[in-house]
Amino acid sequence: MVEYAMNHAWLIPLLPTLAFVAIIFLTRPWPLLSALIAVGAMLTSCFFATFTAIGVFTSPELTEKPLVYAVNWFNMPGMEINVGILLDPVSAMMMFMVTLVGSLIFIYAIGYMQDDPGYSVFFSYVSLFAAFMLLLVASSSLVEMFVGWEGVGLCSYLLIGFYQHKISAREAAKKAFITCRVADFGLLLGMLLLFWNFGTLDFAALAEKIPHFQQYNVSAATLALIAFLVFCGPIGKSGQFPLHVWLPDAMEGPTPVSALIHAATMVVAGVYLVARVMFLFHEVPSVMQLVAVTGGFTALFAATIAVTQREIKRILAYSTISQIGYMMLALGVGSLTAGMFHLWTHAFFKALLFLGAGSVLVALHHKADVWEMGGLLKKMPITGWTFLVGCIAIAGIPPFAGFWSKDEILLATLESGHYVLFAMAAFTAFLTAFYMFRLFFLAFTGAENPANHPKESPWVMTVPLIFLAIFSLVGGWVGTPWANVWSEWIFFGHPHHGEPNYMVMIGSVVLAGLGIYLAYYFYCADREKVKVRELARRYQGIYTLLYNKYYIDEIYLWLNHTLVDGAAKIFYLFDIYVVDGIIVNGVAAITGLFGEGLRVTATGRLQNYALVFFLGVLAVFVVLAFTSPLLAGPIWGGVR
Repeated sequence: MVEYAMNHAWLIPLLPTLAFVAIIFLTRPWPLLSALIAVGAMLTSCFFATFTAIGVFTSPELTEKPLVYAVNWFNMPGMEINVGILLDPVSAMMMFMVTLVGSLIFIYAIGYMQDDPGYSVFFSYVSLFAAFMLLLVASSSLVEMFVGWEGVGLCSYLLIGFYQHKISAREAAKKAFITCRVADFGLLLGMLLLFWNFGTLDFAALAEKIPHFQQYNVSAATLALIAFLVFCGPIGKSGQFPLHVWLPDAMEGPTPVSALIHAATMVVAGVYLVARVMFLFHEVPSVMQLVAVTGGFTALFAATIAVTQREIKRILAYSTISQIGYMMLALGVGSLTAGMFHLWTHAFFKALLFLGAGSVLVALHHKADVWEMGGLLKKMPITGWTFLVGCIAIAGIPPFAGFWSKDEILLATLESGHYVLFAMAAFTAFLTAFYMFRLFFLAFTGAENPANHPKESPWVMTVPLIFLAIFSLVGGWVGTPWANVWSEWIFFGHPHHGEPNYMVMIGSVVLAGLGIYLAYYFYCADREKVKVRELARRYQGIYTLLYNKYYIDEIYLWLNHTLVDGAAKIFYLFDIYVVDGIIVNGVAAITGLFGEGLRVTATGRLQNYALVFFLGVLAVFVVLAFTSPLLAGPIWGGVR
C-alpha cells in the first residue's frame, strides 16, 4: 500500500478537485450529500497522504534527494515547463497535515453550517480550496506552485466573502485579495528573474544550480534581488508586517474557514515557500537576515495587539500572525527544522482554538465579545476543556506540543547569535500566554452572563475538538530532544543533534507561567476586573494605541486617499486639460482653422482656379530661377 500511495500521490490533490466538480454540477440541490462527498474526498486524500508520508519517512535517501514524478507540460525553444509531484519529508509532512486537519474541519463544518442556505456551495468552495493547497505543497516546480498559490487566493476571496449580504464580509474579501495581489506581484517578478538567469523553475534543478550561481553569470546582488522578490509573496500570504492587515478582517468568513485559512493552509503557504526554496535564501545572508527580522518583529508586534482585542476570533487572528512570525524567525536564522516543526504543532492547536471559538459563537448566537461571555466552562464542558488544552499548547507548557516547537525556535535563535531577536521572541512567548489565558478566563470562567443561554455543541462539532486536543498534546513529541526524530526527517544542510538547553526550556516555561499568572490575577481572581480597568485608564494612551492596532489600517487608508486618490485627481485633471484640452482639442482647433482658411479658395469659379494655377506656376519658376544652379547660368549669367 505504501508503494502504491507514493506512486499515486497525484490523487491527493485530485480527489478534492473531483469533489468540487461533483458538488457544483451534480449534488448541489442535496446539501448533506454534498457535505458527505467533500468529507469523503478529504478523508480519502488523508488516507493516501498517510501512506505516502510513511513511505517517505522510511526512505532516508529522500532527505538528501527528493523523489519527483513529473511530465512535460509545455515545450518550445528556450522554455520547458514540467509539472508533477515532489516527494520529500517536507512535502509529505505538509500533505499529511493539511489533509488530517482539513478532514476534521470539514466534519466540524457539517454541524456548524447546517442551517446555512449556501451549504452545498460552502463545501464546494472548501473542497477547491483544499485541492489548490495540496497542489501548492506537492508541486515539483514554482510554476505549478504558483497556480496553487493563486488558487488559494481566489478561494480565500470566495470564502471570506461567503456571507455576501454583509458589507463587512465583502470588504474583507476584497482587502485580502488586493493585499495578496500586491505581494504576489513581487513573487512573480522573482520567478521571472529566476527563469531568466537559470533557465528553469523546477525545484530540484534550481537546488542544484543556485549554490553555483556565479557559474551562470549571476551576481550576488542579482541573487539578493531575486530572493527579496520571492520573499514578497510570503509577506502577503502569511500576513507578515506590513501586509498583515488583511488577516484579522478575514474573520468575517464562517469559522471553519477561519480555522482552515489560519491553521493548516493559506497563511502557512508563505512559510512553506520559504522552506521550499531555502537553498536560495541560504546563499543570500542579507535576505535571510530580513526574513528573521520580519518574523521576529511581526511576532512581537501582533502579540502586543492581541493583548487588548475583545472579539474572540480577532484575538486568535493576531495570535496567528504572531505565530507565523515565529516560524519566519526560525527560517531566517537558518533552522528549517524549527520553523517546520512549529508549523506542524501550530496546525493542531490553532485549528482547535478556532473551532472551539466557533462552538462558542454558535452557542451564543454569534456574540463575539469575550467581555460579554463568562462561565461557559460549566455549560460547554467539552468545548471549554479542549479550548484550555489549546491555550496550554500555544502558551508553551510541557508536555504539550507548542512547548517543544517554541523551545526549538528560541534555541535556534539564541545559537545563531541574534540576541535581540531572541529577547523579542522570549517576550512574545510571555505575551502569548497572557493574552490566550486572558481570553480563556474571560470567556470560560467567572460568573455567567444572564443574557446568555449556551449549550454544548452537537457531537459532529465536539468530536473534531477532542481529536485536535489529543494532537495538541502529543503532536510535539516527535520533536523532543530525546526522541530526536523530527530533526532526522526535516532539516536543511545537516541534521541538528544539539543537546537540550535546559536554561532555555526552564526560562520559556517561567515566562509562560508568569503570563498565565498575570492573566489569572487580572481577569479571574479579580471578579469585578477593577485592577485591569484601572490599569487601562492609567495607561490610556498605550491601551488606545494597541486597541486600534497601531492605526496601521488608518495610515493605509490615509495613504490611499491622499496618494492614490490624489494622484488619480492629478492625472484626471491632466487628462482633461492637457491631453484632451491642449493636445486633442488643440490639434482639432488648428486643423479647423486651416480648414476654414482653405475654404476661401474653394469658390467654384473656373477663372479663380486658373488665376491661382498661373500664380503658382509663376511662383515655382521664380523660386527655381534664384535657387537652381542650372537656370542661374544661361539666363542671368550675362546680366551686369
